[in-house]
Amino acid sequence: MTPTGMTPTGPRDALDPAALDEVVSFTSDLIRIDTTNRGSGDCLERPAAEYVAERLASAGIEPTLLERSPGRTNVVARIEGTDPSAEALLVHGHLDVVPAEPADWTVHPFSGEIRDGVVWGRGAIDMKNMDAMVLAVVRAWSRAGIRPRRDIVIAYTADEEASAVDGSGFLADHHPELFEGCTEGISESGAFTFHAGPGMALYPIAAGERGTGWLKLTAHGKAGHGSKVNRANAVSRLAAAIARIGDHRWPVRLTPTVRAALAELAALHGIEVDVEAGDFDTDDLLGKLGPAAALVEPTVRNSANPTVLEAGYKVNVIPGQATAMVDGRTVPGGEDEFRDTLDRLTGPDVEWEFHHREIALQAPVDSPTYAKMRAAVERFDPAGHVVPYCMSGGTDAKQFSRLGITGYGFSPLKLPPGFDYQALFHGVDERVPVEALHFGVRVLDHYLQTA
Repeated sequence: MTPTGMTPTGPRDALDPAALDEVVSFTSDLIRIDTTNRGSGDCLERPAAEYVAERLASAGIEPTLLERSPGRTNVVARIEGTDPSAEALLVHGHLDVVPAEPADWTVHPFSGEIRDGVVWGRGAIDMKNMDAMVLAVVRAWSRAGIRPRRDIVIAYTADEEASAVDGSGFLADHHPELFEGCTEGISESGAFTFHAGPGMALYPIAAGERGTGWLKLTAHGKAGHGSKVNRANAVSRLAAAIARIGDHRWPVRLTPTVRAALAELAALHGIEVDVEAGDFDTDDLLGKLGPAAALVEPTVRNSANPTVLEAGYKVNVIPGQATAMVDGRTVPGGEDEFRDTLDRLTGPDVEWEFHHREIALQAPVDSPTYAKMRAAVERFDPAGHVVPYCMSGGTDAKQFSRLGITGYGFSPLKLPPGFDYQALFHGVDERVPVEALHFGVRVLDHYLQTA
């Protein structure tokens, strides 16, 4: 017997014209709801959470709204599948966005303006587009009477752009029952078009994330008059440590996901290499991959980038203390090396501690889940090449991994040549083409029905 929503040959096309219209209007509407997260706790996701909750409810999907802090609202809902024995799938997206300075933008970042077939505004890529795609798909299912094979748990989270303490961290730690049966999850930063050269459209699907190690460095010294010789100057000590960190060349540490990415990219470029060989030269291969190297280069090593310096209060006063912040990232399995290296680079006069820390993640690229994501993309762009990659940053998948959920980055978009998707993350003039949203909602519908 064929399950509801499935034909004998595969999933039904659930998408009516309303779904294509809704994915655009939902993206625009969500952008207009300012959910700026400055990391200071003053973000209010509740209006956006109520927006998606109302549209879930009107489609017969019961939403649960949860808050750790007032106004920092999360939405969770479950769609029951046709196979009670199947493991559940988590589909999650965050509602908050990073700040945007209107004076720097071509259009106002919270206008949600649709101009020349493009939706403009903060969150158009990161990640209110995916929030809208999920909403459009499940509402189309409701109209068509379609149910997925496995349970789908939808989570719209707060606070991803900071510590996630009010969002996925809160949900994972205090409401694990809502994710019962979930073994895998999908979210942002994957299955977008990456143009690696003429006729080479790549679709990288994320199967890993580097770990997060945001650091606070503190240098202590002897306070004194700016005109006096001072060999225990805290500012000098901190500056020296920061310079060593900034200049450090981290060694290559390849993970299975990155090796798989390098192997597939080399093959697509007609380069014969053995990524498992002991003498394999990662940097040499990266130098031959052209634009595609940018997909892999940030994730072959740990990294530590100084980002904030704070010291002093008057030009003629040497302060007794100086502090700095460093954005550290670790490849899976690279944290011990990271700690040891920071101990050495900071030296005896500078202390360091984790300001915020999250683990690195890996997901198998030979899994049925990955194969189905690949098939869904290639169904709608047969000329595209799906490749695995590891994210240089992190997502809410880190927090959900505490529940044993393996995370992938899969928010499909078909983008035209010259459209620099990765540069728009946290960048100026963030925008997404309407046709990219239409492609994404079609791919997502097909994948979620076959998952």
